[in-house]
Amino acid sequence: MNTIALHRHQPWNKGKLVGQKAPLRVRDIWAIRVRLQLAEKTRDLALFNLAIDSKLRACDLTKLRVRDIAHGEHVSSRAIVMQQKTQHPVQFEITEQTRTVLEAWMRQAHLRSEDFLFPTRLHDSDHLSTRQYARIVKA
Repeated sequence: MNTIALHRHQPWNKGKLVGQKAPLRVRDIWAIRVRLQLAEKTRDLALFNLAIDSKLRACDLTKLRVRDIAHGEHVSSRAIVMQQKTQHPVQFEITEQTRTVLEAWMRQAHLRSEDFLFPTRLHDSDHLSTRQYARIVKA
């Protein structure tokens, strides 16, 4: 019999939660909103609220332009966006609370109609990347 030591392979996901995460509960959503408001993180609050209202994928949300959701300085109550993955238009309602914070964000960031709604500070891109978006969501 060989005296080869049997080395058991540890799975990469041992002890980790894997798979789809449970959806946010209403009280969790409100808790996040309150924290973002208290921290005065207007961009992150606008991004969070719009993500909740629209249910868009990160790639579609980060590529939104001001003109997709607003006319002039006023945010529309409804918007239609063409999804990148499915090439189907998606219509969604923008709540009053979200419209208010989006208008505040657009004023604060001095955004014009042709600008991306969530521009990046990096020079090699015009809008937030999905990776940057993921970091913001995780924080």
